[in-house]
Amino acid sequence: MISRDKIESYLTKLSLSFHEAGPGSWVVRDQQRGLENLVVILSDPVVVLRIHVMEVPATGREKFFEELLRFNATDLVHGAFALDGKNVILIDTLQADTMDLEEFEASIDAIGLGLAQHYRPLSRYRVKA
Repeated sequence: MISRDKIESYLTKLSLSFHEAGPGSWVVRDQQRGLENLVVILSDPVVVLRIHVMEVPATGREKFFEELLRFNATDLVHGAFALDGKNVILIDTLQADTMDLEEFEASIDAIGLGLAQHYRPLSRYRVKA
């Protein structure tokens, strides 16, 4: 079983700026990796990494959802786009018992890369204020 201390040590070793948001959860901010408010949750037996991407658009939803599914199938190394209420998130889960620093870092890097790669195509669906 992975401990809270181990996750915090991984975050520190990776030189990530973070704060504890509650028991077993942390919020990571790292501009170099393109991460703003990446949430790390220890929910034994898994560690969940999730980040808000955008709200689900009011129009063009069918095409939008199709595009997300294609990204999940072809472009993402770790994790997947998912829905949480009216929000689109990028989420990954890791097996807590066997997770090591390299796997944790790879997941974080893949989330940052996924956000960067898909920013432009997804921005077409954002509501213009």
